[in-house]
Amino acid sequence: MKKTIIAALAAVAVLFSSCIPGLTNTTNTSTTNSSSSGLLTGILGSVLGNMLGLGFNASDLQGNWNYNAPSAAFTTEQTMARAGGAAAVNTITSSLASDYKAIGITKKNTSFNFGANNQFNAQVNGIPFNGTYTYNESTGEIALKSGAQTLKGNLTKTANGIGLMFDANQMTALLQNVGKVSNKTAVEAVSKLAKSANGARVGFELTKN
Repeated sequence: MKKTIIAALAAVAVLFSSCIPGLTNTTNTSTTNSSSSGLLTGILGSVLGNMLGLGFNASDLQGNWNYNAPSAAFTTEQTMARAGGAAAVNTITSSLASDYKAIGITKKNTSFNFGANNQFNAQVNGIPFNGTYTYNESTGEIALKSGAQTLKGNLTKTANGIGLMFDANQMTALLQNVGKVSNKTAVEAVSKLAKSANGARVGFELTKN
């Protein structure tokens, strides 16, 4: 049976937009206080099992997306609960914000453009790369192929746009090989976060132009 993913944001009582199989997701909550963390936990508990089968359409992916904030996810709602629930996500996204700042990732130098012909153009940390992509609507899995390298990640729909996230190995490859990040300490910190809590996913919340 496919895993259920619940996408949620703890931002002034704004609920998530949708969910896809494979991840339990929340996006940037570094400025969220403890009361909204409790709200998020309640939201997740109240909607489990009520949003099954809703996917993110391939046609919705097409267009230009800019980095907006760090994003984190867990593979299942169970791993999220064991990690500490919303508080764990808050900690991860807050740490990611600091690490991304140290790396130099900003809203101006990180973006992704997905075309109708399965071509993509992107830049991470100001370094451009392009190639072809495949997206599986039923699982939320996306693969970005550029030259000899293929990066595999997951997409989730959020209230602000989409979350594009990777496991520790794929995120490290994205930052070091694609983004040419020289700050190894910051990259290692991001990788460590992704390995924590039974393999959290980390990445970017993207908003559409």
